[in-house]
Amino acid sequence: MKLKNLYLAALTLLTLLLFVSAGVAQEPAAGAAGGHGSGVHSKTLWEQIKEGGWVMIPIGLCSVATLYLIGDGVIRTSRKRVAPPAHEQSVKALFRQGDYVGAYNFCKENPSPLTNVLRVGISLLGDGKPNAEEGMMGELQKENANMQTYISYLSVIGVCTPMIGLLGTVTGMIKAFANLGAAGIGDPSGLSAAIGEVLVATASGLFIAIPAFGSFYYLRNRAAASIHHIQDVINSAFRKMPYESLAGVHIGDEELYAAIPNWLVQPEDGTGSTTGRIPTGATGRIATGATGPLRA
Repeated sequence: MKLKNLYLAALTLLTLLLFVSAGVAQEPAAGAAGGHGSGVHSKTLWEQIKEGGWVMIPIGLCSVATLYLIGDGVIRTSRKRVAPPAHEQSVKALFRQGDYVGAYNFCKENPSPLTNVLRVGISLLGDGKPNAEEGMMGELQKENANMQTYISYLSVIGVCTPMIGLLGTVTGMIKAFANLGAAGIGDPSGLSAAIGEVLVATASGLFIAIPAFGSFYYLRNRAAASIHHIQDVINSAFRKMPYESLAGVHIGDEELYAAIPNWLVQPEDGTGSTTGRIPTGATGRIATGATGPLRA
């Protein structure tokens, strides 16, 4: 979390420095042009941003958020981060030795999307192959959702920023027609300023939306490729797993809360009859190790 905060602060500072440096670099050029009496005023980047009006504030925030989400998405979907090769080799080495308890402890002490999925599968080895595969699939979907959550925000930004720019366009047009109605066509400077605000707001919204959408599809495919790599590692590690030999074994330190129902507990007097009442509709064998099928 501290690393992400530092990354966000550095990204914000870099964005501000880019705006300031661009404005300072263009001011001498504008002054030189004015000194020659050319009559053409070259606007600096900062002047263009101010010309966009109030709508440039939310668009600027969206630009910083876009850069942050792109950087965070690239790091989050990296194959080395999702499935570190060291973690993969260590778990496979413990599997070769048959040390599933050691593999579980290693996965718990070294969390990553790969080890999180493997840890769930190892803890369910005693419950059979279907339960182990179902548990790993659920954990894999959880890790995929965790990666896709931040990536989906880029799609939201890609949709919202053109709308924000369009809102700035509408307010700019209202101002333009208000100036035209008040001063008539004899004041072209006010009309041109309002039209400039319209164009800057629209262009700024599209300028943020295009890379946001492109990065969204790129990072989504990158996350899908990382999830497929995790599946390949799991299929390789769990091939020929001796589920029959591990039947009934509990691996891990999670507490088991399930217990034998009270109406199946034998009384202390040794009469051999079960205490309580068997629920209506309970048919077939209920508890492993019972002498016969208990039926209602």
